[in-house]
Amino acid sequence: MSLSSAISTAQTIFSNTGLQSAALSKNIANASNPDYARRVGVLTIDSAGGQQLSIQRTYDNGLVKQTMYSTAESSAQETLQQKLERIRSLLGGNDYETSPSTYIATLRDNLQAYATKPNESTLASTVISSAKDVSNSLNSISSEIQSMRGSIDQEIQDKLEELRGLLKQFENVNNAIKAGTATGSDVNNELDMRERYLKDISKIVGIRSFTRGDNDMVLYTSDGTMLFDVNARDIMFTPNAAFDAATLGNPVIIDGVTMTAGVNGNTTGRGSLQALLQVRDDIIPTYQTQLDETARGLIEIFAQQDQSASGLDPLPGLFTWKGYAAGDSLPASGSLTGGLASLIKVNDSLVKSLTGGNPTLLRDGGYDVDGLGVADAAYLGNTSNDASYSQILDALVGNFETDIAFDTGAMLDTSTTIADFSTGSVGWLEQYISESSKASDNKAAQLARVTEALSNTTGVSLDEEMSLMLDLEQSYKASSKLVSAVDQMIDSLLQAV
Repeated sequence: MSLSSAISTAQTIFSNTGLQSAALSKNIANASNPDYARRVGVLTIDSAGGQQLSIQRTYDNGLVKQTMYSTAESSAQETLQQKLERIRSLLGGNDYETSPSTYIATLRDNLQAYATKPNESTLASTVISSAKDVSNSLNSISSEIQSMRGSIDQEIQDKLEELRGLLKQFENVNNAIKAGTATGSDVNNELDMRERYLKDISKIVGIRSFTRGDNDMVLYTSDGTMLFDVNARDIMFTPNAAFDAATLGNPVIIDGVTMTAGVNGNTTGRGSLQALLQVRDDIIPTYQTQLDETARGLIEIFAQQDQSASGLDPLPGLFTWKGYAAGDSLPASGSLTGGLASLIKVNDSLVKSLTGGNPTLLRDGGYDVDGLGVADAAYLGNTSNDASYSQILDALVGNFETDIAFDTGAMLDTSTTIADFSTGSVGWLEQYISESSKASDNKAAQLARVTEALSNTTGVSLDEEMSLMLDLEQSYKASSKLVSAVDQMIDSLLQAV
């Protein structure tokens, strides 16, 4: 080896060691940064056939894509679970203490006690109080879940604003990567940033990515809708000012395509948006239907029946609804009346605290139903004003054990008792929560495993970096010895001359 080639070799080693030391230093500084990919030195061949060291970013395309997929799945499931738990809290938590089914069971028991002792006016008052608990529960829960739909609508709007911001940042860094790749500049930092944006976007909407020339990336939603190509696609959504049982939520439209909602307790949604749409447009409306059918069933089984055998239609009894007027028919059996849960109320004629109210009229029948103060004699059963009269009360108790028809939209049994129907509604919600909770744990665990695998592949290990530091130190010492040897040889030559 000539002296000049030895000096050249030493210079190359010093240069490479310097580059690797800089990369190593950066790796150590970002050891705790989950969005940083480890930098490694790779020997390459230049155009002249010489070797040169380049610093490259570790990358595993398969694991990155799997991380995005798992992030979207876990985000959707977590969002669904949070909203389901919120609905359960409206019913009194794990024991469902304030659910309609709990109050209906109490009403049945108190009515049975009153039927046994129809002459006890205090028992009559207890029945009316229990009935008010039932109607208040239906009213408040119906109001709360519709308010919850409004909150979800605003949350969707906020998520879309966040998504637009992320896509704008993604566009900026994607343009920088394209420009840097075209000119041969170091774009590793920008690649780290772009990968971080991909993870953040995946939490909101499931995505698939495709990389083309100059490291340019294109994004699609998980169902194949174009989300980003050179720039972000149009995203349209208009939140509603308020919600009731008849209000339909407006769609989320990306690039002219309506986003679909997730389905099932183990949701098919990818990203929080699809889970929010699922709760707003599927779960809450279905539960609202169950509440409305519960209210209609109560009105039906407590209706006043014609006692004169004249074939007259039933009239509202213990339960009526806001807005009822003389001549109005009872809601049709087995057919949904939307929003009835928010309107159901106890008949004023039976409420002792109101003027003219008398709880014992429930026993006798034939009481006022339209607020005009006129009772209908055809519906009066206790014509002799017998304090021990229990025929109507016994019939009402029997109605609790009689199957009635329910609308198929409630997603429960279409023919069952009112108590079983209301209990089935709780069971429906509890099953949803149970499936969601199990799926949430599984998807969170899957995300943790994938994230760990990606970290092990592309993340920084301080042990590896310390080992590499020792290697670089030995390489530097070897280069120093080579330079020292060349220096001594040159000195010897000069002295000989």
